[in-house]
Amino acid sequence: MKLSFLLWLASILPQPVADRACLAGTIYLEARSESTAGQLAVAEVALRRADSGQWGNSLCAVLTAPAQFAFTLVPQNYAMDETDALERSWAIANLAMANWSLPEALRYSVVPKADHFYASNTPTPAWAKGNPLARIGEHSFYRAD
Repeated sequence: MKLSFLLWLASILPQPVADRACLAGTIYLEARSESTAGQLAVAEVALRRADSGQWGNSLCAVLTAPAQFAFTLVPQNYAMDETDALERSWAIANLAMANWSLPEALRYSVVPKADHFYASNTPTPAWAKGNPLARIGEHSFYRAD
């Protein structure tokens, strides 16, 4: 599946299905080779950002905000062709969204308070100050205040 197709699909699907598609795509692009905890942590950052309202009024808006997540950093013709990883990304997106729909006191949190992350194979961003809240696989998670 091409990234452009997934983005088009998300643009015509009703909420919350569109948000689930965007989240699954983000998990695939950002963390498909990570453990379940690493994939859930990436999803959690996205969901936390959506809740804040600072980056957009829907999860898809947050995930497609310029230069924030892989959707805007990866070419639109990128082939998402690892079928098992894509299926797993959808399952993780379902799990993360179900967890996030619970009252905050009942949610399982992998990276409490984290609203940013970066991969170790990229330059350290300017907002990454001090020690990360967590390191899971190839990602470091921060709260960027």
